Amino acid sequence: MNPPVALTIAGSDSGGGAGIQADLKTFAALRVFGTSAITALTAQNTTGVRGVHAAPTEFVVAQIAAVLDDLPVRAVKTGMLATAATVEAVAALAVAGRLPHLVVDPVMVSSSGDRLLEPAAEAAYRDKLFPHAAVVTPNRREAEVLLGTAIRTRADQHAAARALGDLGAAAAVVKGGHPTDDAGNHAVDVVWDGTGTYELTGPWVDTPNTHGTGCSFAAATAALLAQGDDLRTALAGAKAFVARAVAGGARWRLGAGHGPLDHFGWA
Repeated sequence: MNPPVALTIAGSDSGGGAGIQADLKTFAALRVFGTSAITALTAQNTTGVRGVHAAPTEFVVAQIAAVLDDLPVRAVKTGMLATAATVEAVAALAVAGRLPHLVVDPVMVSSSGDRLLEPAAEAAYRDKLFPHAAVVTPNRREAEVLLGTAIRTRADQHAAARALGDLGAAAAVVKGGHPTDDAGNHAVDVVWDGTGTYELTGPWVDTPNTHGTGCSFAAATAALLAQGDDLRTALAGAKAFVARAVAGGARWRLGAGHGPLDHFGWA
């Protein structure tokens, strides 16, 4: 019996906590065979991003095509796409029906606050890629940028999830890793599923080790879709996976900044 296959289209994190590295760890932890197309190299560690070298869009597409032409990809996750041209190229593949169960994580800012996306790409996400996504998964700060509005309360989070859905995605999640003022001791993600909104709630873990949480949530969603789960089940499973990974690595002291997660349950 072959394992299901998933594809991540994202940037490389030299520190190993986020990006392609987090995605492939997540796929493996969830028993999915991971493939990848690297959109950019980053010189990065737990304290910040020192440099970004974007891959030519044509070579990103070549990587994707090489995987799709040979392997039975069941789900695709996008992370850092870096440039408007790459966002548009990925959108064109989605329009052509080549990116099944597409999970779009619009990576714009790292955990340390570093910008990872050129401004021109924001419009390309909204106008060209979101309408072809099975689900989009921005965090609260990214949703604020995409929608041009402040998100300070859970009610704002619900409104933002609906507004993101209005951009054309089949579903949208506004992640709560950057909590709203009224989240209390909970990490609250708000999901719009095409008919209404609901919350995915978990305990807040007091730790600086949150590098790669957004990447891992989106990758876990894609992995579980590749396994055959419906979207609601996949999102709940992804939430539980990230909660375990954060709790497992909460006391690690790897690096001086935002440390990585325990993807494999080593703790």
